[in-house]
Amino acid sequence: MMKQMLSVVLLTVAVGVASVLAGSTQAIREHGKAMLHDAEEMVMHGGMGDGGAIIHHCAEVTKHATAILGVLPKGNEHGQAAAPLLQEAITHCKRVADMGDKVDPGASLNPATKARAAAKEAMKHLSAMKDSGA
Repeated sequence: MMKQMLSVVLLTVAVGVASVLAGSTQAIREHGKAMLHDAEEMVMHGGMGDGGAIIHHCAEVTKHATAILGVLPKGNEHGQAAAPLLQEAITHCKRVADMGDKVDPGASLNPATKARAAAKEAMKHLSAMKDSGA
């Protein structure tokens, strides 16, 4: 009887952990898709000279990268590889924000492009995490 109860408890815990990981994978997927969309928009608007749009989309990239960092499973090798790239995207977007919208959009385009590159590279790792089922 005690062994059966222990089995039920362990199964419940295992199912709970699996659903949390599935939820975080879904959140990573959703935030990642939105982050890449905003990263592309950010650079596109930079090419058109719209400094305010660059700052807006960079803030969105930062929001999504931060959200992904918050739900990355601990100890996952792909997540660990993506984390510094997400931090790099955040750092470059902070540079854009620090420049403000009054600066020549060409000046903010350089860190915006670097943020986009870091976000894309991070998503390669995060997609591998998702595909491997980890």
